[in-house]
Amino acid sequence: MDIKNKTVLVLGGAGLVGMAICRKLVEHNPKRIIVTSILQHEAEEAVATLQKEFSKLPKKYFQPWWGNIFVRHSLKDTNREDIINDPKTRNQLIDDILSELTEDVLKRSTINTLLKSSKPDIIIDCINSATAIAYQDIFTGARKVIQQLKSAKAKNTTADLIETTERLLATLYIPQLIRHIQLLYRSMHDFGTIIYLKIGTSGTGGMGLNIPYTHSEERPSSVLLSKSSVAGAHTLLLFLMGRTPDAPITKEIKPTAAIAWKRVGYGEIKKRGKPIELVDCPPDGIKLSGKLQIAMKNAATPTGKTLKSVFIDTGENGLFSRGEFEAITTPGQMEFVTPEEIAEDTIYEIKGGNTGHDIINALDNATLGPTYRAGYLFHNAKNQIKELEKKHKVDSVAFEMLGPPRLSKLLYEGYLLKLACTNVRTVLKTNPAELSKKIKKIIETNGTLRSQIISIGIPILMPDGKSLLRGNQIKIPPFTGENELPITPKSVNLWAHDGWVDLRVENMKRWKSRFEDILKRVKDIPETDSSSRFLNTKKYWDNFEEIDPGKLAGWIFSYEEKGMRMKA
Repeated sequence: MDIKNKTVLVLGGAGLVGMAICRKLVEHNPKRIIVTSILQHEAEEAVATLQKEFSKLPKKYFQPWWGNIFVRHSLKDTNREDIINDPKTRNQLIDDILSELTEDVLKRSTINTLLKSSKPDIIIDCINSATAIAYQDIFTGARKVIQQLKSAKAKNTTADLIETTERLLATLYIPQLIRHIQLLYRSMHDFGTIIYLKIGTSGTGGMGLNIPYTHSEERPSSVLLSKSSVAGAHTLLLFLMGRTPDAPITKEIKPTAAIAWKRVGYGEIKKRGKPIELVDCPPDGIKLSGKLQIAMKNAATPTGKTLKSVFIDTGENGLFSRGEFEAITTPGQMEFVTPEEIAEDTIYEIKGGNTGHDIINALDNATLGPTYRAGYLFHNAKNQIKELEKKHKVDSVAFEMLGPPRLSKLLYEGYLLKLACTNVRTVLKTNPAELSKKIKKIIETNGTLRSQIISIGIPILMPDGKSLLRGNQIKIPPFTGENELPITPKSVNLWAHDGWVDLRVENMKRWKSRFEDILKRVKDIPETDSSSRFLNTKKYWDNFEEIDPGKLAGWIFSYEEKGMRMKA
């Protein structure tokens, strides 16, 4: 797409890659560039640097924004450790990650608030999301829970266990990632983002399981592999977003090398933003005996100085010494790619070029989709099923294996309409109250059918809207920790929609309206058109001489619920 006069949001724009991208964007004359960072001073310093470099541009051409996009907006400027340490905000975080995605959850999120205020045409996401999520270290959290479980059993107290369990829930990788993508997709859809491009990561700088760089004595470490796992899951979620018809154009560039560099200099060496303080210990040290303490008080004495040396600044990856930089860039090791090269590819992809480095496009081309052979054999399989149905005198409707429960509900409702009326035209001639009455009689008199429906976890809501036929277990509402839920008209309507066979008159009206819509679409097809343009023709629906529950459910998912596959 043309970048000229577009609003561009660069998430992580104050970082090494983000700054290179901002500089490259200027050449293509966007209307404005919003530069984000997690910290205010970083965003403002980045904007000040860019304004100085491009002094002829308007003062508000570069706009700073700061905060954590992975939490609710009220917590965006709160340090994550402070969020975790406070029971109130910790539980807010857990609720935002693990609760159902509601409008409230969406609207209170930082990402939604940011997109609402900026309404970007283009989003370039340079945040190292996999690192941000995976380095919360679920393994340490899990080990603490295990320790507290043992302690709680021994001391018969649960106070410490509650806190460590909550901390573990707040660091679950996949729920955080899923919720982030859900909020991002919904927000981009709502506020008109046209293209989203992610600068991703492989987690290992392109190296394999034999990577020598690690975070512990494990090789490779669990935390590092978590980063790769999250990065891979992130890519597959973006792959799905790229296959969603109303989503923005979705791309990802995934560097598989170290990214360097920002500057070379001499000065204080900092780790996680803090200077490394120098300590010293007596030359005779301590004697190794008994048990070794990993953390030990008074083993060394602060010198009052900090570590200073010559360094190469690799941005988010920190400061490297000459030796570290030489080791990591040795041919056959991680090697490196420059942020400017990433920026070049980014802009080229946004403008519609093909760099060959878009992971989403690569997956599209490498995955195995539906085949002609399978389509050719479909009718053979369907005919075999029909023959066996006739032989054994049964109708194969739904087993609740595929899901969601709504599919089984729709299949059985379509089947009941078939039993009551045989074909679509009869359904349309019958008033909703009579349809409800006919199907009620079928349910009351056909014990085998009734048993099959409720035995797979699908309840039957009778026409009065108050009587429910059900088994011991039901699929809707799903169990989310509470076995008892309040019954209200709103909740009954929701549950009936999601997975109850609904015999109420209102639902019969809905089915009649559905059939009318299908008939209208077929009538709109020109009688003389025999081309490949139309799929759902009169012939597809067998001239409406019978009701096919499977075809109906597929049509509802594709057209009524907008769940159609976008790419073959």
